[in-house]
Amino acid sequence: MADLLWDDHVAWLLDPSDGGYLPDVYVADTTTADWQALLDLVVEQRWAFEYSEGDTVLPLPRAETVLSRPSGAECPNLRVWPDPEVCAIFRFLGEEEIDFDVDLRELQGQERLDVLCGFLAAIGRRLGKSVPMFYQGDTREPFLGYDVEADRVRVLWTPPEAGRRDG
Repeated sequence: MADLLWDDHVAWLLDPSDGGYLPDVYVADTTTADWQALLDLVVEQRWAFEYSEGDTVLPLPRAETVLSRPSGAECPNLRVWPDPEVCAIFRFLGEEEIDFDVDLRELQGQERLDVLCGFLAAIGRRLGKSVPMFYQGDTREPFLGYDVEADRVRVLWTPPEAGRRDG
């Protein structure tokens, strides 16, 4: 059974016409080992991926190599496709937080929602951490995410008026 149902729970939360369409996903309190576990998960799941530094596509390095780059070096990106139509973009900003974006325009309908739920759950289970999703630029309150205690993806926020959010 799906963690969430598109029509009953989240169609309004993932509406790309309601403002920002690139929500931010953060895994807090991470280490280099957590980043490496994420990279290993990408390879083990055989998700398509592309690692780049600037415009240069490179082989996927070890986490400690990426996270020990010189000060002022360009921030590397890792694009991961858990499905050919769904892309997550990871940025290696620091070892203490795994940060990535997804595009709401790619997450429309139950099938894509199931992909997102599976992706967030796989990351959360591998790291043993919650994986909350925030509206673009707003890290006050997550609206959706993998809850490590419940071991599932769930809606984390209900706006004051059903179907609308501020911001």
